[in-house]
Amino acid sequence: MNKNIEVSKGTVIRTAVLGLAIVNNALAIAGKSPLPVDDETLASAISFGFTTAASLVTWWKNNSFTSPAIEADHFKDELIEDARVEREGE
Repeated sequence: MNKNIEVSKGTVIRTAVLGLAIVNNALAIAGKSPLPVDDETLASAISFGFTTAASLVTWWKNNSFTSPAIEADHFKDELIEDARVEREGE
């Protein structure tokens, strides 16, 4: 088992964006202006769009945090590559 496996940059970015969206919504619920805009409708619309986009991307993507999950991703990638090579060899 490889102990030097690192979480992908995409996983970290998607997780950070989702965290920011959650904090943004919590501030809006608490009545704080998460954006320096006085127009409440604009702030709500931007917050909703940000949260929706972050949630959909995070939900859609495979976010592997544990070593076994990351190793499984590498194994999956090897299987896909082997299948591609096999198709090209036919």
